[in-house]
Amino acid sequence: MKIEYYNLFTHFIFTTLHRLPIIPEKNRVRIEKYITGIVNNNDSKLYAIYANPEHIHFLVSRSPKLSDEELATIVAVSSERFINDNKLSEGWFEWQETASAFSVSKSNVNRVCRYILNQAKHHRKVTFAEEYESFMKLYQKSIQ
Repeated sequence: MKIEYYNLFTHFIFTTLHRLPIIPEKNRVRIEKYITGIVNNNDSKLYAIYANPEHIHFLVSRSPKLSDEELATIVAVSSERFINDNKLSEGWFEWQETASAFSVSKSNVNRVCRYILNQAKHHRKVTFAEEYESFMKLYQKSIQ
């Protein structure tokens, strides 16, 4: 059955391999624009994105033609290639083999966008490990 209307908001978090801080600030916007293009070219819409040195957050409304895992794989493979081909990281670039995907209700889209766009300020107070642990507690998952 064709889905005429969908409301599939997902907050993705990708982490660099071994959580190494290899995304330089000077290349952050270029990487964000490339990932925005990948999302848009896959019949989805990117609402907010922010690339930190060792992880990236982005909120999308994805096409029902793709699962979260399929979209994450497309973004990961393509962005790794782009970053390495253009030497945009400090050394060889890879994402970890796993990512996180959190569903977001329509009523929380603006709040999550603000959260993502305020990452630089947020991480002056909270480390990525602390941030990730709070996400796991919020979504009732234990960290292994």
